[in-house]
Amino acid sequence: MVSTRQTLRKKPRNRGMPPITRFLRTFEVGEKANIVIEPSSQKGQPHRRYHGRVGTIIDRRGDAYVVRVNTDRSHKDLIIRPEHLRPIKK
Repeated sequence: MVSTRQTLRKKPRNRGMPPITRFLRTFEVGEKANIVIEPSSQKGQPHRRYHGRVGTIIDRRGDAYVVRVNTDRSHKDLIIRPEHLRPIKK
């Protein structure tokens, strides 16, 4: 069994909750975003296999977003809250 003790861990200096603006971030449909899991918030957290992937915002669903991620053979639609998404700088 593979555990996530080290994967979903924050450095001691970065412990605690992130700024409130990260929870209130908005995305537009069609925008690309990086999936970076925020360990201090477990709600709306994607599976760890999608950590570091790039996805496209498809829809808004409540507080969360539907993000389409291309896998090896197909695509997956994930429901992720905004604290686990980072916009891609152009």
